[in-house]
Amino acid sequence: MSDARTHDAEAVELANTAFYEAMERGDFEAVSDLWLAEPYGGISCVHPGWPVLTGRGEVLRSYALIMANTEYIQFFLTDVKVSVADDTALVTCTENILSGGPAEDGAELGPLVGQLVVATNVFRRTPDGWRVWSHHGSPVLAETGDDEDDENPS
Repeated sequence: MSDARTHDAEAVELANTAFYEAMERGDFEAVSDLWLAEPYGGISCVHPGWPVLTGRGEVLRSYALIMANTEYIQFFLTDVKVSVADDTALVTCTENILSGGPAEDGAELGPLVGQLVVATNVFRRTPDGWRVWSHHGSPVLAETGDDEDDENPS
């Protein structure tokens, strides 16, 4: 991989990390700034279990809604893979999410819930750096593994 390509991949990975860190902080302005703006074309987002959202208005409203209803969220990213082709980059990763909603009955924080989501984030290069063009998150519903011995006892 050339030096420029390595530099691009590192910059994309930093932008990807910044996206999740802004979500953890509940920093709507930072999340908004990390999404692609005009004139680069439409953006899209699929949150687990949601329909496809298109355009800045719909996408950013979804993040405002999530942030308003999530007291605590932390992302542990694993299996991060970055691929860069010219001015477009693809990041795939597993989001290991720990989150909590609003507290009930005087507690400081609602119950914490963990979930696994596999995500694909597409970035475009702009004069202001790499910006999210599309995010697609899909829940992991079952563990995958090589448990063939359990399925086919000898």
